[in-house]
Amino acid sequence: MISELGTMGWLSLVVAFGAIVPIVPTGAAVSGAAALAFHDNPLLILLTIAAGAAGAYVGDLVMYAMCRAGGEQLARRLRWLRDEERLASVKERLHKSQMPVLLVSRLLPGGRVPVLLAAAFLGLSWRTFVVANAPACVLWAVVYAGIGVAGGSIFPEPWQGVVAAIILVLVIGQVVNLISKRRAARQAEAETA
Repeated sequence: MISELGTMGWLSLVVAFGAIVPIVPTGAAVSGAAALAFHDNPLLILLTIAAGAAGAYVGDLVMYAMCRAGGEQLARRLRWLRDEERLASVKERLHKSQMPVLLVSRLLPGGRVPVLLAAAFLGLSWRTFVVANAPACVLWAVVYAGIGVAGGSIFPEPWQGVVAAIILVLVIGQVVNLISKRRAARQAEAETA
């Protein structure tokens, strides 16, 4: 049990780091851990969810603090701010309905950073962010752990389940990005027409 707790600690650290440095595939880490937990001890899936959610939550808090403190200058320097139009759109949606936008942003690949930036630039209160981000992180961890369990349940060997879960997460992420890009291109065409 001590070994599993250490592993969950590492998972939390990886996810927190990935929330701050958005190139780390945090969803794949949670899915892979859940696939292993499915084969080792299914009760560990709950610890995987807790560790993933805790890491995501801490990482998001650090990222939000950086966005609030550094503002647009820091966002540009770290290349978080790339699309002014998308940021304006996110600000508008966030202004209308804060909780749902924060909740959904954690689930969409590439959606979290623009929402964190928009929330920071709008001056969203810490209290609102802290409260809204907790269920978003738990939901995110549950979804990615579910993907891992699905991958782990299909294959007899744990390593096969981990590989399947990681591939599934990457494929889903690419499909969502492709759909988002096509939707944005259609919207841009409609606006220019």
